[in-house]
Amino acid sequence: MSATQTNSIADAVYENRSFSLDTLSDRAFAFLFRGLVYPQIWEDPACDMAALQLTPQDHIICIASGGCNAMSYLTAEPASLTAVDLSPWHVELNRLKLAAAAHLPDHHSFYSVFGHADRMENSALLERYVLPHLDAQGQAFWKGRNGLRPRLSMFTRGFYRFGVLGRFLSAVHLVSRLGGVDFRPLLTAKSLADQDAFFNSQIAPLYDSRFVKFIARRRASLFGLGIPPAQYDKLAGDAGGDIIPVLKERTRKLFCDFPIDENYFAWQAANRAYKEDGTGPVPPYLEAAHFEALQGAEARATVVNRSITDVLAEAPDQSKSVYVLLDAQDWMTDAQLNALWDQITRTAQPGARVLFRTGGTDDILPGRVAAATLDQWSYDAEASETAFKTDRSAIYGGVHLYRKPA
Repeated sequence: MSATQTNSIADAVYENRSFSLDTLSDRAFAFLFRGLVYPQIWEDPACDMAALQLTPQDHIICIASGGCNAMSYLTAEPASLTAVDLSPWHVELNRLKLAAAAHLPDHHSFYSVFGHADRMENSALLERYVLPHLDAQGQAFWKGRNGLRPRLSMFTRGFYRFGVLGRFLSAVHLVSRLGGVDFRPLLTAKSLADQDAFFNSQIAPLYDSRFVKFIARRRASLFGLGIPPAQYDKLAGDAGGDIIPVLKERTRKLFCDFPIDENYFAWQAANRAYKEDGTGPVPPYLEAAHFEALQGAEARATVVNRSITDVLAEAPDQSKSVYVLLDAQDWMTDAQLNALWDQITRTAQPGARVLFRTGGTDDILPGRVAAATLDQWSYDAEASETAFKTDRSAIYGGVHLYRKPA
């Protein structure tokens, strides 16, 4: 990673404030973002697409993250999609997925690499069909090493167990095993009532243990979910300063509010992989019905290692219609928020939509983004509430949708 890339991540997390004990955890979080964070992102693209009502006329810009969202939006065959991210790992992963969809011979091989993500043939598939179509930087990246092993070998050893999120889930499973939790009854549950009974008997008691309370009340405990210290404070603020009730309720929603055979986030949390036989729930981009649409998506998609504000600053007026910000605004100062929304408003077409998530429950824009800018948008409360209730990832406190009048 270059010095410029490192500084960009630092700016996003702690705005290059001078070193102090208060910024130590921010700096530790920024350090983690130099590598792979999300092998699978934890925002539900299905509820995004329902709220945004994507069309082939849309020009989308989004945060790339691990690519499950950007690739899924491409199944709607929009006119263009630009995915941005400050993590070089995320950028190269998104580019790899795009090239794989375009050049692997069939959906079976595509699913082998990114669905199963643990088959011995996956390295050979990528080397033969995909890497030759990457630029020199991408080829060098994936031919490089992750520790002592080739990076491509991650797709033969369970890709979803890697990265910051993968290590976090491994730690969660260790704590769960120490607490006597066996996730197999959850994965074979036949009803929401069975899932609720599992949560109440197996998971809820963990939150009452002294050990879990001690760990969870440390800011660094949620780094593995991509939650920086400032966002941790917002989460705790929803429960009067105590993070435990918030985590318990969001875990309950993850495991209990959606049928287990429809929620791939619950499968990743409980199994650290999708269903082994390939019949379980997966992100939209991995579904066989969408593979044909993805095969032609590479030419309409661009992935860049820059901030979304900087990319928008170079875009023409009224050139975008959809903006998906994930939870990036939770990291921003008021100045950064206003700079971003100035560019969003300038580049927005009539009828444009902006969707984002917040760690806390409340919309963070009123009172922070200048009224002269925000008044040009309308908040869609009904669509926001529906998106929040149907977000299977269950990690966020709110999903918010703004519209620009047509």
